[in-house]
Amino acid sequence: MDIPELFLERMKKDLGDGYPAFLESLQQDEVKALRINPVKGMKSLPDELEDLWHLGGVPWEDTGFYYETEEGVLPPGKHPLHEAGAYYIQEPSAMYPVSLLGPMKNERVLDLCASPGGKSTQIVSYMGNTGLLVSNEIIRSRALTLSSNIERMGAKNTVVTNMEPARLSAALPAFFDRVLVDAPCSGEGMMRRGDAARENWSVENVLMCASRQREILDEAAKCVRPGGKLVYSTCTFSKEEDEDNVQGFLSDHPDFELIKSEKLFPHRIRGEGHFAALFERKGNEDRSINYRRKKNTGSPAGLKSALGFLEDFLSEDAFLRIDPGRVIEYKDSLYLIPEGLTDLKGLSVIRPGLCLGSMKKERFEPSHSLAMTLLPDDAKNVCTLDHDSSEALAYLSGISLDLTEGRKEDMADGWCLVTIGRISAGLGKKTGNTIKNHYPKGLRRMQE
Repeated sequence: MDIPELFLERMKKDLGDGYPAFLESLQQDEVKALRINPVKGMKSLPDELEDLWHLGGVPWEDTGFYYETEEGVLPPGKHPLHEAGAYYIQEPSAMYPVSLLGPMKNERVLDLCASPGGKSTQIVSYMGNTGLLVSNEIIRSRALTLSSNIERMGAKNTVVTNMEPARLSAALPAFFDRVLVDAPCSGEGMMRRGDAARENWSVENVLMCASRQREILDEAAKCVRPGGKLVYSTCTFSKEEDEDNVQGFLSDHPDFELIKSEKLFPHRIRGEGHFAALFERKGNEDRSINYRRKKNTGSPAGLKSALGFLEDFLSEDAFLRIDPGRVIEYKDSLYLIPEGLTDLKGLSVIRPGLCLGSMKKERFEPSHSLAMTLLPDDAKNVCTLDHDSSEALAYLSGISLDLTEGRKEDMADGWCLVTIGRISAGLGKKTGNTIKNHYPKGLRRMQE
């Protein structure tokens, strides 16, 4: 492993007696983990998968588990439950900043540098899919990846934006209860995970990142309401990007105080390098005053058809509730806007909430996003597939399903929710003894 000598010299100076153990840790294999998704009803993985993947708990995240796979064993990233959103594969140290932020139900939260979505989907699970999460990414291609992961994990409370921090802070000043800045950094904590961190490292890059991070932090601070909290995190060790930025931020923002900071090293914990600092903005704000509660005027085309479909499709006690005043038409589809942000003025939006579906030939057609948000008991018509079955793989490949007589009697013709291991995976449309596959073509597996 070709690690820059100047980087190692800096680490030796910083760590002192701890340096030999740190250097040894860089020669070890990276640690892998996943985070189960309670939003989709997951409390634990099936016993056989826990044994097969040798799961062990991540200390700072109740839903996080280390995993190890042996040769010939299907890894978590290729299992059907992964595509159904039952869990998210995430580096274990990267789970720490959200646990430090501590989002709660019915809050307003901003993830300012969110792609690819690991921390955003973790935030959604902490919030129980309630309240509002604005998940932002400045690079459009990465924002699209972020939106796809938000969809897969079943988020219904999330708006995905594609904006520079300064534009977002101008649109939503002092609006959020909690803000996460997982800032772009030099990636020193990822030295053993791949070539990019080693090849791109230089002192000049460290200083450039530190300067950019301060600019992002300054804009993030504007978004935090009085009494709100801000977490700044990186996956690097450099003092310029971590401790120096914390002190500089406090000097420039006397209305914030540092509550806690933590630096994670691979020789001290099972995970890669990470840094996180928690700030609180002084003061208190009456959260009942919400200048974003303007209701939509008029009804979007197709709303009546959509509501009629959902009444027929959803069970009476479904978790999803549709407030017609929060349904808008956006790019030819109907979206349910999260509570507290019905006005999208000033925002460059990729995903304005939960896509319910769209009108096709004067009929409402439900979306894959809607299906991924539902729990099995939320739908009246459900096709249940075993997580380790050939049927599950066939469905994810876009193949229509042939039903047994028993399933034919249990299900009515028409739209149905398809679940894998009791986790919603998509939609189908039953006619007789066949379910036509409506799993999105862009997500389908290549048939082996």
